[in-house]
Amino acid sequence: MDTKEVVEHLVALKVMRLTKPALISPKIVTCDSKDLPGNILNNYLKDDATAVTQMETLAAGQFLLLPQSFGNIYLGETFSCYVCVHNETNQPVQSVSIKADLQTNYQRIPLTTQQNQSPIMLDVDETLSDVIHHEVKDLGTHILVCEVTYMSNYNTLASFRKFFKFEVMKPLDVKTKFYNAESEDVYLEAQVQNITSGPITLEQVSLESSQQFSVRSLNEINDNVSVFGNVTLLQPQESCQYLYCLTPRESISKEIKLLAAAKNIGKLDIVWRSNLGEKGRLQTSQLQRMTPDYGDLRVTYEQLPSKVTLDEPFDFRCKITNASERTLDLILKLRSLQDSCLLWCGVSNRKLGPLESGNSITVTLTALPINTGLHDIAGVSLVDLFLKRTYDYDDLASVYVC
Repeated sequence: MDTKEVVEHLVALKVMRLTKPALISPKIVTCDSKDLPGNILNNYLKDDATAVTQMETLAAGQFLLLPQSFGNIYLGETFSCYVCVHNETNQPVQSVSIKADLQTNYQRIPLTTQQNQSPIMLDVDETLSDVIHHEVKDLGTHILVCEVTYMSNYNTLASFRKFFKFEVMKPLDVKTKFYNAESEDVYLEAQVQNITSGPITLEQVSLESSQQFSVRSLNEINDNVSVFGNVTLLQPQESCQYLYCLTPRESISKEIKLLAAAKNIGKLDIVWRSNLGEKGRLQTSQLQRMTPDYGDLRVTYEQLPSKVTLDEPFDFRCKITNASERTLDLILKLRSLQDSCLLWCGVSNRKLGPLESGNSITVTLTALPINTGLHDIAGVSLVDLFLKRTYDYDDLASVYVC
């Protein structure tokens, strides 16, 4: 028969997670006084010790509940625990040291500061302790490995380990959408959803732009007041949306090839607080947009008024950029469409001359609005004389006629 040796160690190891208590609230079951149960359920809530007087049906607790288990740990939060080694014998124990590591799916991280100090002697009932703080940066299974080393009664080094396993979960779900405007600007819409088990407060949601773009937040109104108010509170599964405008830097916007290759937008930096003010921080990876395909030509409208007056001509500029690898010989045509509410004024079939690769030319156009309303600027065409190819531009911008 196999036998197992039982080793009794001279010291005991205890590990306790440090976390704040939670508010305990009553379970609300209520009904209208004219229903069959009458006021029985409401009276029961009033007698509940956890309910707040005159606020029984709001699930507002007034007592703190100490953690009953290891609890949930979310990515970006700070994991804190208290590690203690206690001498439970009736004699001193020599050369006591403690070491704690955190094993993730990708690496092993040393945590304690005691490992850099010399072993110490623990007298009867004395303890050796350490408080560990670590910002959790990986999802999945984490194992806290605690190892204690001491000098046994036989003047040999003895050691033992204990393992504490916990899961790190995702606190927020971040979804992004990109929109490439007619100009060089890029608009980013970010939706942040709370997928924790309790309410959280978003303290900061900012976009750290890459070196290729400068960013402007569109989430504030006058006097830098957030559109969400003073406090952005998200209940579980609730979400809110943020909008940012990114403008290419001047060194990028001047070169059509560099502009087309500018994919990296930046990183979202999110700071939140949960429960009783526990702080968490999450930073996304580098966000990348789908760069627009300009083809051989890129046409944009500049200095275009958003509102014009009926039967009064207005001017704007048409910027034409050669995005191909060859020199283009172009002709500008202004087409009159049957259902168009804008009439072109000026010369059509205008020859623009050779346009070298990467260069731009600006042409001033004049249009006459003949109907009120919001109308697309249509009827602009460019003809490539070498390939005999025509490029039509009918939906680049709109103008409101009043």
